[in-house]
Amino acid sequence: MNPKIEKLIKLFAKLPRVGARGGQRIVLSLLQDKTGRASALATALIDAAETIVPCPTCGILTDRNSVCEFCRDTNRANGQLCIVRDLADVWTLEKSSVFHGRYHIIGGLLSGAGGVLPSDLNISNLPSRIEQEHITEIIFALPNTVEGKTTQHYIMSAIGAVSGVAFSELASGVPLGGDLDYIDDGTLTLAFGGRKSL
Repeated sequence: MNPKIEKLIKLFAKLPRVGARGGQRIVLSLLQDKTGRASALATALIDAAETIVPCPTCGILTDRNSVCEFCRDTNRANGQLCIVRDLADVWTLEKSSVFHGRYHIIGGLLSGAGGVLPSDLNISNLPSRIEQEHITEIIFALPNTVEGKTTQHYIMSAIGAVSGVAFSELASGVPLGGDLDYIDDGTLTLAFGGRKSL
């Protein structure tokens, strides 16, 4: 196999949910395409890699030197802050239209086995965000796993000193071990609407 093609396949195979076979199919499809799709993709990836960065406030990916659309939207300044693991969770919640406040991406979950420590997560600015944005409710939309619950409890203890903040989590419509990515809109709406206080 051509080393350039092999390198591309290995790079695509490392992407989540792609694997070796998927990587091979993607690379072959791009290289055999006569419409210029491969060049367009390469250009778009380079542009995004050079200009897209995490929002300094919430962690949502946005253009360099600017806060994201959610942090700029004054209609979302309703006192609610939803804590999620990653951008895919934001997209899932937005698609279902169950939340209209602001988000905070923590970028992972605490894991002793995985070596993920509190310092690895985007949580250091949470106390200042709560005070500056007059947050009254923090909603945890983290996976219903041991790591998700551990992370949730750690964050609650870390910002527990901030007064006037209520904590809640999604209701039991989210199955044990479940990720938001795999939950249908109806279940997610019920889980969000029936969230319980902590």
